[in-house]
Amino acid sequence: MTNAQVTALQYGFIGFLALWVVVLVPQLITQLARHGGLRLRAIAATAAVLLYGCMTLAVVLLPLPGPGTRRLTQTVQLHPFQWITDIHTELLKHGGAWFITQTFQQACLNVLLFVPLGVFARILWRRGLIGTALVGFAASLVIELTQVTANFGTAPYVYRIFDVDDLMNNTAGAGIGWVFGALLLVRFRPSPVDVQPARRERVDFAQTR
Repeated sequence: MTNAQVTALQYGFIGFLALWVVVLVPQLITQLARHGGLRLRAIAATAAVLLYGCMTLAVVLLPLPGPGTRRLTQTVQLHPFQWITDIHTELLKHGGAWFITQTFQQACLNVLLFVPLGVFARILWRRGLIGTALVGFAASLVIELTQVTANFGTAPYVYRIFDVDDLMNNTAGAGIGWVFGALLLVRFRPSPVDVQPARRERVDFAQTR
C-alpha cells in the first residue's frame, strides 16, 4: 500500500467520524422512540456501512490532482485481463516473484475492496449471489464513470483510469464477500437442537393443564 493510499484512508476515517456523528443522533432518537431502547446491532451495522463507504470513496478518489501532478497518457483500458500482461511486463523490467509485483497487489486490493460490500449484501440486505454481483458491478461502474469523467467535471482533468479489469475484480470481490457472508450466517445460525428443548417444554406444560 502506497503512502498516498494510507493518507486517503486517514481522510476517509475522519470523514466517517464526522458523518457518523450526524447519522448517529437521529438513529438513537428513532430507536428510543420506536423500541424504548437501543439496538446495538443496528447501530453497529450502520457504523460498518458508513465506515466502508467513506473508506472506499477515499481510496478511489483521493488524492486529488495537484498543480504538479503529471497527466495520464491513457485514461481508458478496455482489454480484459490486461493486468496479467502488465505483471509479465513488470517482471521483465524488475524481476522478482509475480505475487509481489505492484500490478498483482493492486488487482488483489481491487478484489478485497468489494468483499465487505458482498458481506453487507448477503447479511444486511438479504441479496442472492446474482443480485450481489449486480450490486457490485453497478457500484464499480459508478466509480469508474466518476473517474473517467474527472469526478463528473469537478476535477481539473482525468487522473484515474477507467479500467475494465477493475470492473471484473470488483464484481468478483462482491461475489467472494457474498460467499463469506453466507458462511457466517451458517456458522452463527442457531441449530435445531438448541431450539427443540424449549418447544418440548411448552408442549409438556400445555399437556399438564
